[in-house]
Amino acid sequence: MEPLTWTGSIAFLNPLLLLALGLLALSIVVWMLASIVLPEDQMTVNPDGTLSSSSGLRNLIQAALRYSFLAIVGLAVAYIVLGILMGTSAGIIGAISQQFLPVWLSLIILYAMSIAFKRKLGLYGKLFDSPIGMIGFGLVMFWVFTGIFGALDLIVTHDPLAQLSGMKNKVPGTPLASLEEGQYAWYLLGGDNLARDVFSRMVKGAWIVVQIAPLATMFAFMVGITLGLPAGYYGGRLDTLLSFLANLILAFPVILLFYLLVTPEIVATGVPNYMAAVLFVFPIIFLGVLLNSRYYTRPNFRTPLLIGVLGVALWLYLSLISTSGYIINTDSYRIWGLPTYLDLFDIPGGILVVFVSVVFVNSPTVFRIVRGLALDIKTRDYVAAAQTRGEGPWYIMLWEILPNARGPLIVDFCLRIGYTTILLGTLGFFGLGLPPESPDWGSTINEGRKLLSIYLHPALPPALALLSLVLGLNLLADGLREESLKD
Repeated sequence: MEPLTWTGSIAFLNPLLLLALGLLALSIVVWMLASIVLPEDQMTVNPDGTLSSSSGLRNLIQAALRYSFLAIVGLAVAYIVLGILMGTSAGIIGAISQQFLPVWLSLIILYAMSIAFKRKLGLYGKLFDSPIGMIGFGLVMFWVFTGIFGALDLIVTHDPLAQLSGMKNKVPGTPLASLEEGQYAWYLLGGDNLARDVFSRMVKGAWIVVQIAPLATMFAFMVGITLGLPAGYYGGRLDTLLSFLANLILAFPVILLFYLLVTPEIVATGVPNYMAAVLFVFPIIFLGVLLNSRYYTRPNFRTPLLIGVLGVALWLYLSLISTSGYIINTDSYRIWGLPTYLDLFDIPGGILVVFVSVVFVNSPTVFRIVRGLALDIKTRDYVAAAQTRGEGPWYIMLWEILPNARGPLIVDFCLRIGYTTILLGTLGFFGLGLPPESPDWGSTINEGRKLLSIYLHPALPPALALLSLVLGLNLLADGLREESLKD
């Protein structure tokens, strides 16, 4: 069987892509020079009241930038569409495009539904008025859908842990040395130094990021909000104590603290299990206080609602922190918490350790942000009006202050997911936290760098995946910030 080239029968698009890239690069250089040499634009008022620029050369340069960028986007779409239709005859790009078909369809449906109903979707709907936000959201959701469909084995071509004979360090598009029935015929992005499929490992690595980064950041926000709101609202000794504890944690370098928490010696003592037992209580407290403050005046509805919600939350909490029915399960000490038949799931030890570490490291920073916002917003007139109505403190904190702080918090949430993604990649790169054979991007980059001077393909795909996801989160945060300021 013949090896695949990168573009196969759609190679006629390559000169067009190179031309568009050249024009874009030239436009950027000219635009940078023009911003230094040319005078500032002179703005004139049109008869209809709008403003227009009098600098024709600047407008020409901006048009060249815009159209060259649109040409690149159009050619990228052409590569993907032709690749889906032609499959492996369109080379590696065609085969990968075809494997990602569930992702493309999901993105199209998501964007179509979101744009159609964007005026009814609040801040999320306004995101689609921002080109930067749309691009960032697309990059993020691409990897989210990739992680989900990869976990369902709808994208991967081989077992990411399988080592196939004769495929060690093979270049992208290499056919299998010995093909069995039902087996995919190529290593689309080549093989690594252990003869594993780089493409499948990259896809599976996305699922690890999707599992840990958003959920851990959400838990960190619940901890930070639950402690930050009363600290900012009440002030006094409570604020002093909580701020001191937060500053104490932040006094350690974050990377060093993260490394300490995931080292095998610390894990063996059971410290992450104890931390999980404490930190994972905060979402239950948050839900309980949220619902109680909202429906306090309707006890007949509030009581059964709290019993149901908190009962399910407690069950999930015990399932989350327990291992084989034990809340704490170390070599020297065990605390029984939940019968095995009621334990819904067991989180692998490596993932739980990293998850807890992310929550612990991020919570103090979120606390400080929420505390600062609460200190500012509690002086507003609508808070005074709620106090005059006789609303309770937690109602004011959760239903008056928190909704009005959502803009900065949403932006920070997106940025913090990107920061967590980088931390996960860094941990994997140094072989900490997750198991050594894990297909997470950091571990894959670390294994590929050992032969980087000879083979680029094992390390480059996960590195570009990590870069694109973090870039997407940053662009998404910029788009959300831009739209939230318009509220």
